[in-house]
Amino acid sequence: MKILNFGSCNIDYVYSLDHIVKEGETQTSLLLETFAGGKGLNQSLAAARAGAEVYHAGYIGSEGIFLKEILKDSGADVSYMRETKKKNGHAVIQVSKNGENSIFLYPGSNEMLTREYIDCVLNDFSPNDIVILQNEVNLVDYIVKRAFEKEMTVVLNPSPYNKKIENIDLNMLSYLILNEVEAEDITGNKAPDDCLDFFKKNYPHLSVVLTLGAKGSVFLSGEKRVFQPAYKVSVVDTTAAGDTFTGYFVAGIAKNEEIGEILKTSAFAAALTVSKKGAAPSIPTLKEVSEAIKN
Repeated sequence: MKILNFGSCNIDYVYSLDHIVKEGETQTSLLLETFAGGKGLNQSLAAARAGAEVYHAGYIGSEGIFLKEILKDSGADVSYMRETKKKNGHAVIQVSKNGENSIFLYPGSNEMLTREYIDCVLNDFSPNDIVILQNEVNLVDYIVKRAFEKEMTVVLNPSPYNKKIENIDLNMLSYLILNEVEAEDITGNKAPDDCLDFFKKNYPHLSVVLTLGAKGSVFLSGEKRVFQPAYKVSVVDTTAAGDTFTGYFVAGIAKNEEIGEILKTSAFAAALTVSKKGAAPSIPTLKEVSEAIKN
């Protein structure tokens, strides 16, 4: 089972600060580092490092060629990626001394997708394959519709949440992977159980993974609910933790693993990610995750 990711590729400019800058405040950065990032790239890296067959599709600017190389070196197929003269998408990330982050994005090349390009890529995939999407590229609603028509397994991580998500028919999804903030945006409910009840009632055929930060995650499918606790580590940088969880989860689905085992492996992978700096460099391999579980 192949995984196709129409995903963003960003250059992350990471500023280390004492605390996240408040409105009207000026603060001198302690350090500036540049990393490969973007939710799409991170999730493709995670799925590839988890041992899945991953194909990444999307556009990069001329200064983002190294992002393509990072994907390729991690085992992802990059033959569908295209280059443009438009400036590459990038993120400005503040990281506090406590490891919390605050991010804003410039979409750039990530919003260059066309219907013709999407159809061309999808022609090479079958109903047995998985398409994974985030909300850092354009035409996500069109990709969902076309993949659903091809009877592919459609996985959506609705992040970052904005009005574009409301254009997507959630009935066309197979899996929805989201955090508490995104769940509240979609359902109008604050309590995790109320959010899950909303999805169960309104989208009975949809499988949902609700991530709860340090409290863990919950999987919902029909009457089945599975809780997975988070694993405690020393937090250095929370960037890409959710993307790592998502990538490992989708890799587990692609390998037809049991849901409890998928959640456990994904949680361990996310925990290892937050113990290191940066996005792409912090995503562990399956070997590293397996050793962590063993120990």
